[in-house]
Amino acid sequence: MTDKMFNHANNSSNNPNKDLEVTSPPDDSVSALEFSPPSVPQTFLIAGSWDCRVRCWEVEASGKTNPKAAQAMDGPILDVSWHDDGTKVFMASTDKTVKCWDLGANQTIQVAAHEAPVKACHWVKAPNYTCLMTASWDKTMKFWDTRTAVPSMTINLSERCYCADVDYPLAVVGTADRGICLYSLEGKPAEFKRVESPLKHQHRCVAVFRDKKSKQPAGFALGSVEGRVAIQYVSPTSPKENFTFKCHRSAGTTAGYQDIYAVNDVAFHPVHGTLATAGSDGSFSFWDKDSRTKLKPTEPLDQPLTKCAFNHSGQIFAYAIGYDWSKGYEHYNPAKKVYIYLRPCFEDLKPKTT
Repeated sequence: MTDKMFNHANNSSNNPNKDLEVTSPPDDSVSALEFSPPSVPQTFLIAGSWDCRVRCWEVEASGKTNPKAAQAMDGPILDVSWHDDGTKVFMASTDKTVKCWDLGANQTIQVAAHEAPVKACHWVKAPNYTCLMTASWDKTMKFWDTRTAVPSMTINLSERCYCADVDYPLAVVGTADRGICLYSLEGKPAEFKRVESPLKHQHRCVAVFRDKKSKQPAGFALGSVEGRVAIQYVSPTSPKENFTFKCHRSAGTTAGYQDIYAVNDVAFHPVHGTLATAGSDGSFSFWDKDSRTKLKPTEPLDQPLTKCAFNHSGQIFAYAIGYDWSKGYEHYNPAKKVYIYLRPCFEDLKPKTT
């Protein structure tokens, strides 16, 4: 998919950034967004929503989207994860279960269960095993061989899981007490480090990043409700490598007041290693963590951004807008629809050259 082809696609959107609308979006806010893995020749996008459904679209080279299928669960969807072969999708729900959706057969089967809503699910592909990792508000993380109904391993968390990310062999889990736990997935999953949060308020999202030279997982970005992101290395060579930066905040008034918005999602570009953040202020921003600069300003939309994702080649940036309840029930407007937008992004995410 090239920028040129993308721009010539039919763009009927009311989006100030002139990005392309995904056809037939969910009926409620998007809670999970994932592109298909490199094993799939075509590009597919999966979105989980608070309307209790997971939808799948094929994304053509022009940027046109074709709805392919949908599946429902008994509660809102909190996370989705692709199987590495691209034939199946895992769906985590507030109904306390995770189901596996076989896309070819368009059938689902339950593969995991918790005592409370399941906040995160991640497919783990290791050299010597594969499994599904799930983390829940029941304060446990479980690993599943999806052929059996009993977890192969259960790890107790200090509190409810609020966010998690996996990039083998690293798993990062953020909990309700602002705890951050790091797990090694080599051999048998095991906790190897607990990190004190550099952020003073509730964690909202986390994403693992890789070392530019070794291409191995090296650290993570953590976003919170306070309009701030922390960049943390697993093994920093100096304390200065770890830092936090402010984002998704208003310009401020002469009296010094500033509106602060939640960072709802963070995602790293798979080629450049640069970072996208999506906020309650209705904007997304691109950042270069190494030069600590903002790459490109964008126009805010009239609703919060709830999720964002890059496709595996880093050509497409997808983001969803819808109400995130950050201002309470009185600000909910049922007349405002949910949208998912696609944007060519490869050039915009290139790091700053020094």
